[in-house]
Amino acid sequence: MNDNMPKNEEEFKKKLTPEQYDVLRQKGTEAPFSGKLIHPDKDGFYKCAACGNPLFKAEAKFDSGTGWPSFDEALPGAVKNIDDISHGMKRTETVCAVCNSHLGHVFEDGPTKTGKRYCMNSVCFEDFNDK
Repeated sequence: MNDNMPKNEEEFKKKLTPEQYDVLRQKGTEAPFSGKLIHPDKDGFYKCAACGNPLFKAEAKFDSGTGWPSFDEALPGAVKNIDDISHGMKRTETVCAVCNSHLGHVFEDGPTKTGKRYCMNSVCFEDFNDK
């Protein structure tokens, strides 16, 4: 376990911005086309802003046109997918496998060989780095 990972909700509130806390810990959603990581223009790894867990390789990212960063596959064991029937819809929520923070949803309509579209919120990723 990451020693720098918050251990309770108060520590998450202190570590995260209000928008990050709303999305990651309260299952919110950032407005479409508002995130800084929509376009696939980086190399390296996308990591959870709440705990630092590596989630996606940059090579898995594609521009879905939806207004949120999209990936066709997660790193092995990095995320968990959970049935979500909130808001009158049946979807699959994606959370960080380490800290259980909400990242977004995964859909079976991706354009690549995996058929997956992990539709994630930009605020869920820590400042981008290539390590």
